[in-house]
Amino acid sequence: MKAIVITEPGGPEVLQLQEVEEPTVLANQVLVRVRATALNRADLLQRRGIYRPAGSQRGDIAGLEFAGEVESAGQLAQKWKPGDRVMGILAGQGYAEKASISEGMLLSIPDHLSFEEAASIPETFMTAYDAIFPQLELKLGESLLVHAIGSGVGIAALQLAKVAGCKVYGTSSSQDKLLQAKELGLDCGINYKEQDFEEVILSETSNRGVDAILDMVGAPYWDKNMSCLKRGGRLIVVGFMGGAKAKVNLGTILSKRIRIFGTALNPRPLEDKVMLVCDFEKNIIPLFSAGKLKPIVDEVFPLEEAAQAHAHMEANSNFGKIVLKVS
Repeated sequence: MKAIVITEPGGPEVLQLQEVEEPTVLANQVLVRVRATALNRADLLQRRGIYRPAGSQRGDIAGLEFAGEVESAGQLAQKWKPGDRVMGILAGQGYAEKASISEGMLLSIPDHLSFEEAASIPETFMTAYDAIFPQLELKLGESLLVHAIGSGVGIAALQLAKVAGCKVYGTSSSQDKLLQAKELGLDCGINYKEQDFEEVILSETSNRGVDAILDMVGAPYWDKNMSCLKRGGRLIVVGFMGGAKAKVNLGTILSKRIRIFGTALNPRPLEDKVMLVCDFEKNIIPLFSAGKLKPIVDEVFPLEEAAQAHAHMEANSNFGKIVLKVS
């Protein structure tokens, strides 16, 4: 099969289309003909040689999510049949024509969605769902601040929080991204290049702050995040694009009774991921089918143009997901 291979650590130019062996299919796994896959920030780190997905059979093929059709199933896999349209998260190797995956990790694609749209759902929407509901326990009427609102996870969190009846604030460096997010329900957009998000949040909330924050920036926002949270507020870190090490004032955490969470999908045990998939299938997939949630695709590139797709993501100009069309 064809796959995009990381030939050596480096820039986008190290990504090359090559012939590789098909993945091994275990008894409880399904072989999927991949039709589309989507980019994630972790792919860029993997390409640079500083990240390898947990459980991946090989570290030179990136890709954490996909959409496609079931081709065959192992002897113990009973849930899916050839031709079923499915999507899911992977432990790497999504930039390829075929992928093997445990049957419990697959989700049916709603009929009205294309493969390109479906491929943009699993990693970002499942990350956002798990972060703001099971962990932050966001409730009707509460407020959520989402950093990097134009990212895949940011857009997913925005839509999920609005469906839950919450007020959403969001930060971005792009006024255009904030305007696009407003069309999806964003209540208050903050251009952090022109405004101090801490000042805006405290002004908008009469110095009370927000109930919860979803952060993908990390260390540079730590102190301001603490200031922006209400007493009893919650912070979840789903990325640290700005840095992973911050000085922590424990007094603020204690006095404001702040709860802090961290989350990542890839390193979790398989059984935990399967439970999340089942929960997501029950609670969220029907919202896509009903049109209450929608995947936002920024641009679609052919698989062989993966290098251009990576350059596009590194330019930070995308609003929503960047997708690779495999076939």
